[in-house]
Amino acid sequence: MRVEHWMGLLIAVVVVGMAAWLMRRSWRRRTTRDAALAAYELPGRLGDAVLEAEVLYVATTPVAEPLERLAVQGLAFRGAAHLEVRPEGVVLRIAGEAANFLPAERIVAAGQASYAVDRGVEPEGLVALTWMVRLAQAPDAAAAPALVDSYLRARYPGDSARIIAAVNDIAAASPASRQNQESEDSDD
Repeated sequence: MRVEHWMGLLIAVVVVGMAAWLMRRSWRRRTTRDAALAAYELPGRLGDAVLEAEVLYVATTPVAEPLERLAVQGLAFRGAAHLEVRPEGVVLRIAGEAANFLPAERIVAAGQASYAVDRGVEPEGLVALTWMVRLAQAPDAAAAPALVDSYLRARYPGDSARIIAAVNDIAAASPASRQNQESEDSDD
């Protein structure tokens, strides 16, 4: 081989190595920045599932910033998942991760979306769950976003609408049940 070929190969290796190093550095900074963010612990007892669906978990982002991925503990990587909507909240079991729980009282709403960090789909092809993230005790937890969007892609036609309806039903029922509980407590 001639010297020009070796120089071209060396330049290509340096460029690829530099890109890999920058990606690794970027991910480390992101995980450090988001170390205070997590889903909630799975409760010991849960009611019967209102809805179960197979989904692709896409990403979790700050609200209204679908292109800024958050490295939320248990929700940092995209993957195949099993979604369970229960009266107490949403259980998301992502392959290779511990089960994640979004309590009904922490869910703001569910709706449709067309894109998120690394996934663009047909109009309204994604389900966006807006919820209040759990902030761990960390010095920079106050700077973390309180509301996040978690994006899901339903595997089967029609599941998106069913997921949105079920999640919005439990989110709407949660404040009503809390008000009933508070009024019963105040009557005693």
